[in-house]
Amino acid sequence: MKQQRLNSQLPEVIYTPESRLRHPLKLGKQMWRDLLASRELAWRLMVRDISAQYRQSFLGIAWAFLPPIIMALGFTLAHDANVINIQATDLPYPAYVMFSTALWQTFVEALNGPVQAVILAKPMLARVNFPREALILAKIGEVFFNFGIKLILIVAFFLWFQISVTWTAILAPVAIINLVLLGIFFGILLAPFGVLYQDISRGLSLITGFWLFLTPVVYPVPKQGIFGFLVQLNPVTPLLVTARELATTDVISYPYRFWLVSAITLVGLLITWVAFRLAMPFVVERVSS
Repeated sequence: MKQQRLNSQLPEVIYTPESRLRHPLKLGKQMWRDLLASRELAWRLMVRDISAQYRQSFLGIAWAFLPPIIMALGFTLAHDANVINIQATDLPYPAYVMFSTALWQTFVEALNGPVQAVILAKPMLARVNFPREALILAKIGEVFFNFGIKLILIVAFFLWFQISVTWTAILAPVAIINLVLLGIFFGILLAPFGVLYQDISRGLSLITGFWLFLTPVVYPVPKQGIFGFLVQLNPVTPLLVTARELATTDVISYPYRFWLVSAITLVGLLITWVAFRLAMPFVVERVSS
């Protein structure tokens, strides 16, 4: 009798061949409800992942500091030895590279996050029905947590080099959030394919490695030539440069490109969210079969 009452309280799920896109308003309400319902699970997943990330390594939280420091040190030595010819930068070159590397690393973590989260949760996806948005929210929280640690290093470099900060620094989080959302947009787009094909996760390291050289992380934005055109065409460029300029100067080089990329990111994020929800049941069914 008790089992019958329990079964009667469970929601009834009916699968139909009709596409949910035929009822966009109903789909939107369901997506919003699932997003709100996934907050607690997302928090637990984020705490678990952060704890595992730093507990299972000898250096622990130092891994958040090492990549920007090593990259700044390497390129500074190469710059001082005239191995590479870099134009003058608005900041002292070590601080310029370190700050830009921290922003770039944050974007890469946001890009890889959804793919890694879905791949690691593959066994759970096939057995437990829960809001998939929890996986994405957990990775977003983890990205901002890691950036918060890097922010300590950024402040230390700014104090060491006596870099003045203008009032526009209070607007820098807007550009950083948009940079993270751009990475999440690409990550959600690739996540279903990452579950089906291991080439996605392997290829991302190659793509981001090449992408780094098309992003003004260790050099100012070139103005001429094919390389300059590719760098300015890069969607990361206006977001990263604007975040850097808001934190250090009150001159914004690419305001129109910044808002254009930000608008495309928000629209694309909404579209990929819908596609992610529609694709994941078929992906899970194929993986579990």
